[in-house]
Order: sequence, then structure tokens, then C-alpha cells
Amino acid sequence: MCLAHLEFLSIDHQEQDFPMHYHDTFCISYIHSGIEQTRLTDKTLLCEAGSISITHPFEVHATPVLDKDIRVSFETLYLADDLVRHFLNGATLHFSNRVLQSPQLVQCFFALKTAYLRKDPKKVETCLHAFIKQLQRYSDLISDPYNDCIKNFNEINHYIENHLTRKISLDDLARMANINKFGFVKKFRIETGMTPMNYFMMKKIQAAKATIHKDSELTQIAYNYNFTDMAHFSKAFKRYIGIAPKTFQRSLG
Repeated sequence: MCLAHLEFLSIDHQEQDFPMHYHDTFCISYIHSGIEQTRLTDKTLLCEAGSISITHPFEVHATPVLDKDIRVSFETLYLADDLVRHFLNGATLHFSNRVLQSPQLVQCFFALKTAYLRKDPKKVETCLHAFIKQLQRYSDLISDPYNDCIKNFNEINHYIENHLTRKISLDDLARMANINKFGFVKKFRIETGMTPMNYFMMKKIQAAKATIHKDSELTQIAYNYNFTDMAHFSKAFKRYIGIAPKTFQRSLG
């Protein structure tokens, strides 16, 4: 039963957009490199390398390329809801937080994939049971007071995008949302898949990247976007783009 209700797909360096579509299974993706963008009907999620993203059965979504220079590599497990219900005695899973960062969950994901590739039914069953139990920890089986969305997210996002060359603080953003900063971080991650400051840094790097030309002075760009020095800028740029700013500049010809 397990082998017939599982499927793995690997994508190395995604180049084309995946338009709006849905599956009749859970789509659970591990991101090897780059940043995966998933558009749902009411929000857009960003999943960094080392994280796991989830969409529900029959949920319409798209995965467009976020940046043509950021090659996203990932692998997706298609997990049938019937199989989930089999292991949870008829219950299923539902996730408000669609982007998960858990070493234990990642370990279970790859243990399951290894067993699947070896076509070992008993091992697959054992690994799948462990994986679903890990997923259950992040499901909305227990009421969570922070599960509702940020009411003025668009206003906060607009504020972030208009302050990319300045410093902003988590406290400032939380005050805008009118909640404490711990609740704000949790809600923001549910809304976008990232912490507020990681999201801010990603936006800052994307904006800085757009200003780089073959004759640009990179140190000046770093200072323009309020980085402390070139080393700080280069480290952040490489994290989100995958290569150093000097390497990216050379690629422009």
C-alpha cells in the first residue's frame, strides 16, 4: 500500500514557472538550494534552502521562479491523504505554517526517500510512520492563538520595501501589527515562510542586486543599502543569490 501511494520528484535548478495547478496529494518539498516561491490564492510563501514547504491536497498553487539568477533545486514528496489517514486512524493533517524548519523532519524525509528508492515495503512503512508523526507536530490539531493572519500585512510589507536602504527593527514591525514581537514573528512566518528580518534581508539583497551593472562600485552599493562593510554585503548576497556579488557582476559581461 505505501509504495503505491508515494511518489518523489527531483528538480535541479528550476528554470520555468509552474503555473496555477493542484494535486490530489500533499506536496511536501525539501529545498536544497535557492528560495522556492509558492503562490497560494491568498498569500505568497518563500522557502529557503534547508526548509520544507507544504501544500494541501486540491489546493491551487503556483511555483514561479523568484529570480532567474537564483536556481532553485528541490525534491517533492507526493503523499496521498488516504495514506495519512491510515496512519492517523482516520484523521488528517492541516498546516497554517506551510514552511517548516526541523532537522528531525528533514532526517525523516530522506530516510523515507532512501527506503522508497530501495523498494523495501517494510522499511517504507516504518519510515513513513515516523515521518507522519513528525509532521503531526506541526499540524493544526491543537488550537493556536497565533494562527490568524497579520491583519495589516500589506501595510507592513510596503513599509519594509520603502526602508530597504535603512535600518528597521523587529520591535518597530511588531508595533505596526499591534502584537508582541514573539507573536508577530510566528504570524509573519505563517504569512510568508520567513522570519521578518530574513524577509527584510532577502528584499534588500534583491533590490541591491537590481542596481549592479558591469561598472558598478560594489562597495558603494553595500553602503547604500546600509551594510556595515563589503564582507557583510557579500555574505548576505551569497546566501540569497547563491554567488558572491563580484561573481554576479562579472557574469554581466
